[in-house]
Amino acid sequence: MLNLVPRHEEIVARILGNDYSRLLTILIGLAEIVMAIWILTKFKSKLNAIFQMVVVATMNIIEFIAVPDLLLWGKLNIIFAFLFIGLVYYNEFVLNKKPNSPITI
Repeated sequence: MLNLVPRHEEIVARILGNDYSRLLTILIGLAEIVMAIWILTKFKSKLNAIFQMVVVATMNIIEFIAVPDLLLWGKLNIIFAFLFIGLVYYNEFVLNKKPNSPITI
């Protein structure tokens, strides 16, 4: 968002086009900040975790297919993404599981 890692804007430009890559990179950064605030508030944390897992998986699959040469670890990035998704799942649905209560989103 602050353009400290120009590679992020390059990824956006390659996938969505050059015309609005800077604006879209800023919007993605703002969305990440909103999600961080959502995580910290613990409001609807299960829904948040599901949303976060879907977004991370979607973004990383698109990047894996479209721009693997721009990723920090190339195609191995997908492994780290799915490890992160597993960590989010474990944290929200295993560690925070309430005894004898149904999962509510």
